[in-house]
Amino acid sequence: MQQMAKSEFKKKADRRGPRNRPQAQGRQGTPRSHDIQSRTKTPVLAPKKRDGLFLFGRHAVEAALKNPARECVRLVGLEKALKASGLGALRSGVPVEIVNDEQVLRSAVPSDSPHQGILLEVRPLPGQDIMDLEPRPNQKNIILMLDQVTDPHNVGACLRSAAALGARALITQDRNSPTESGVLARAAAGGLETLPWLRAANLSQALDTLKELGYWHVGLDGHTDTEVGSLSMGDNVVIVMGSEGKGLRPLVRKHCDAIAKIPMTGKVESLNVSNAAAIALYEMGKA
Repeated sequence: MQQMAKSEFKKKADRRGPRNRPQAQGRQGTPRSHDIQSRTKTPVLAPKKRDGLFLFGRHAVEAALKNPARECVRLVGLEKALKASGLGALRSGVPVEIVNDEQVLRSAVPSDSPHQGILLEVRPLPGQDIMDLEPRPNQKNIILMLDQVTDPHNVGACLRSAAALGARALITQDRNSPTESGVLARAAAGGLETLPWLRAANLSQALDTLKELGYWHVGLDGHTDTEVGSLSMGDNVVIVMGSEGKGLRPLVRKHCDAIAKIPMTGKVESLNVSNAAAIALYEMGKA
């Protein structure tokens, strides 16, 4: 009986055949769900130039197109956004590429950054020479220096404030500071294209060079009794600001001629570095 039962079971199994075998092995038959997703994945937008980067935001893109020193590679965007902006007419010779899927643009920018339907691929701006900052006669020459401020949003906002308040330049350290990026450019709202930005290998040496050119240096720190508005340092001043966490490094602080603070009510411990920079630039500019 057992022999017959086994034989009968084998015959039934043979009649079922291979069509009832599981097909989720990923070899033949019905593909797995992740195989379908991989074939339908949205294309990623990447720079054409090895050192290229994408700018986004109307102000940043417009300022870059108007800046003759900026090498613009291509303007990419949704057709409706490009037509509405009129940015394609700002500079001749820049190729315009239309994309139909907003997710293609999204692939080239941080997830929390609005792109307004337009991206501009550019190459980094040419470097600046510190000797070009020799004071101009009969005017205010104010330079903003950031000592290891690492957040690109903050550096961009400082660029915006410095450009708005008539500074000559922004100086940051070559290392431990952000490089050009779409995030920084958007925070600068055009300031990246209009204000010289120098990256110095050594900030202390840069301060020595600027002193030889005729600049006085004031560092901002809350642990002092001197208020920034009470200083009178002439027309040629470097405002030096440290990071929000650690403040000025000891060697950079040592190279400052004066240390001053922004008076506050005490209801908050400190100001954002870009807000503090704007106040200091205003005070030193009118002194």
